[in-house]
Amino acid sequence: MNLYIPIVGMVLLATAFVVVSMVLSLVLGPRRYNRAKYDSYECGIQPTPQPVGGGRFPVKYYITAMMFIVFDIEVVFLLPWAVAYNQLTTFAVVSMIVFIVAVFIPYFYVLRRNGLDWE
Repeated sequence: MNLYIPIVGMVLLATAFVVVSMVLSLVLGPRRYNRAKYDSYECGIQPTPQPVGGGRFPVKYYITAMMFIVFDIEVVFLLPWAVAYNQLTTFAVVSMIVFIVAVFIPYFYVLRRNGLDWE
């Protein structure tokens, strides 16, 4: 249990810093409230209402975000495997090859369909 005392101390210190900072900003900060301060900011342009269906959203943003997530997950699985490569059995090597193939087949599919080309 003594090993957790420094961690608990750091969490308490961070919490105290956040609380003190928020209280000080409320006490010492300027109090000039107006309509423009609470209005949403969109690059200096007045915000426009959203269409009923939420508007059109390009699918390329979704595909790019999903590719980042897939490769982040791949790195999370590959890093421990690469560190312990010399100690792995044949089953672990084969299963990692299957995992890599399962990840790269959709990637090559997206590349073939020009899913990552920006126009």
